[in-house]
Amino acid sequence: MEEKQKSQLQDVKRIVLKIGSSLVASRESGLDHRRLDSLAQEIAELKAGGREAVIVSSGAVVSGLDKLGIQQRPKSLPIKQAAAAVGQSRLMWAYEKAFETQGLKVAQVLLTQDDLGDRKRFLNSRNTLTTLLALEVIPVVNENDTVVTEEIRFGDNDNLAGLVAHLIEAQLLVILSDVEGLFTDDPRRFSDATLIPVVKKVDGEILRLARDTETEEGTGGMRSKVLTAQKMSRYGVSTVIASGRRTGILMDILKGIPVGTLFLPEAGRRNSRKHWIAFSSRTKGRILLDSGAVEALLMKGKSLLPSGVVAVEGRFEAGDAVACLDPKGREVAKGLVNFSSTDLKKIKGAKTAELVEILGRKDYDEVIHRDNLVIL
Repeated sequence: MEEKQKSQLQDVKRIVLKIGSSLVASRESGLDHRRLDSLAQEIAELKAGGREAVIVSSGAVVSGLDKLGIQQRPKSLPIKQAAAAVGQSRLMWAYEKAFETQGLKVAQVLLTQDDLGDRKRFLNSRNTLTTLLALEVIPVVNENDTVVTEEIRFGDNDNLAGLVAHLIEAQLLVILSDVEGLFTDDPRRFSDATLIPVVKKVDGEILRLARDTETEEGTGGMRSKVLTAQKMSRYGVSTVIASGRRTGILMDILKGIPVGTLFLPEAGRRNSRKHWIAFSSRTKGRILLDSGAVEALLMKGKSLLPSGVVAVEGRFEAGDAVACLDPKGREVAKGLVNFSSTDLKKIKGAKTAELVEILGRKDYDEVIHRDNLVIL
């Protein structure tokens, strides 16, 4: 690890720590209080050094299944929701007890994709978390599994952790699991697999190495962790994937000691609003563009005008997020649209000067203004 990278880690003040299910609970023995006590001690040391931490913790469903005596991981959403309802209170009680011994307070925060996909609720969630941090309370975040549906799930808590890191403008995301980091191959199957200490850019080869897996305890495999690291890199934030079973792992990371896999940020930090558009806002529809409009967006930095719209798919209102597709159907951009799908179908292909004649009004010249557009 280079000195610059060490210095950046040492200067980190706000961290999001994602703790995997396998670290806090198992089907055989339930909640692992010893591991939680160890993590609480490390976070207390982190806070004593003037740093702030938000925890994103899995484990509610597994803890609930243990309490309910269900042996197999359920496939149906209602059973998962019931298990989460039973397990979430047990999980928070365990965190409460673990941090109480360190003289620290915790708070439960349950989120859904809708909370972060809506800009107003996103900002409200940010205010809640930053206020808790200001009061020196450690937020413990999880997906609200008891009410969430498949359509509005985050997918897994790796993705949720990345969204929370953006939400609170963290400087580092640490993903702890039962593996040391990203390897050249599966270390459980190949003894010659070696740990990759630093990833400068998540490209096709890195994604190939990040094979998707699902364990009895959790749903997020290495692929989901690497995809989250890729998103954080685009936002300008480092990510470390490391083993949560290693004692002192957090302070080792913050001291710049080479542990796990460090994913470096891209140059510059993406505007928070644009990162929200790209990764948090929920896509409500799709707009097919002609080649001229694609070139104007990608090469010339222009806004999207009605004349470049070929077709409109889905139902959406003004202010919703929509995907922009090139003539081959590839998503090239995402943005907040100024017109409803009904109005956009009427004005697609039209010139700006024709909008009043078609709609009887002209609220905007642009379908999507450049300030509300993200190139993907």
